[in-house]
Amino acid sequence: MELKQRLEELKELLHIIEKENRVETIKQMMNQPDFWSDEKKSNDLAKELKNLSKEVKNFNDVYELAMAGNEGEIEAFRNEIEQLEILALLSGKYDQKNAIINFFAGAGGVDAQDWTEMLIKMFLRWAEQNDAKATIIDQSFGGEAGIKGATIEIEAPYAYGKLRGESGVHRLVRLSPFNAKNLRQTSFALVQVMPEIENDTEINIDIKDLRVDVYRSGGNGGQSVNTTDSAVRITHLPTNIVVSCQNERSQLQNKESAMKVLRSRLAQLMLDQHKEKIEEIKGNFSSPEWGNQIRSYVLHPYKMVKDHRTDYESTDPDKVLAGDLNGFIEAELKYEAQQDK
Repeated sequence: MELKQRLEELKELLHIIEKENRVETIKQMMNQPDFWSDEKKSNDLAKELKNLSKEVKNFNDVYELAMAGNEGEIEAFRNEIEQLEILALLSGKYDQKNAIINFFAGAGGVDAQDWTEMLIKMFLRWAEQNDAKATIIDQSFGGEAGIKGATIEIEAPYAYGKLRGESGVHRLVRLSPFNAKNLRQTSFALVQVMPEIENDTEINIDIKDLRVDVYRSGGNGGQSVNTTDSAVRITHLPTNIVVSCQNERSQLQNKESAMKVLRSRLAQLMLDQHKEKIEEIKGNFSSPEWGNQIRSYVLHPYKMVKDHRTDYESTDPDKVLAGDLNGFIEAELKYEAQQDK
């Protein structure tokens, strides 16, 4: 049968047997008396075990029930099999990683800063709806409203693989709430999605290539504003990449978070430029032009969200802005798979 054959192919594509073996290996390691002596390593392995066990169980539940059923019963699992096929598309080098997302307000003044804040909320809601943990690492508020720039982290299996297609310029068309005449306004914001790289074993950065500055955190006020000189800005001199973090309470925590973002940006640039070493990355980077949008969100004179790469669209932008992104994500993954053929 068609669906049974697809499941057999998926078992191989998803490396289920290898993952089952890895689960058993980690369990044996956890039984060793010195397993918890290295807290960071043991926590990473415990997290890997949890994620792999869930992935294997989800597949085996569908596989066993479908294989035991007749043709009519198997049809009930079509949606689950299609979701497994989406998972099989996430085979890139860093696809299984958590995601770090940068946001930058573009052309459009206060409207663009407000639009950037709307986009941040959209991804935070997507995370909430998809059992992912989202953390704001850094944000810079606009003078009148909105956010000029921000960095968030989304923790979930395959978060980067699912969200990497969101990288690019997002365009909003609406009646401006910041215009006295309530005229139609077009705003732009840039989204950069990167894989989270937590340690130096994957991306080794020479400390001599860094300039570290500390400064006082700022914000809109309130009890959460950090009033000590604990915010950290790190410049990677060879590439002139600048990252910052001010949301943690201590300078050390902010530095660790900023270094994680820096490793992630370098990893993404290496992917983009097909380089294997940091030294090979070209140091002259420019943001994409604001006119080259990947997706348009139109709230006036009609309602539509359209992806300009896949032509996937929705006539309910409110739902999309409330975090309903999976249709766009799946369309982009299928589009990429077709382009690779």
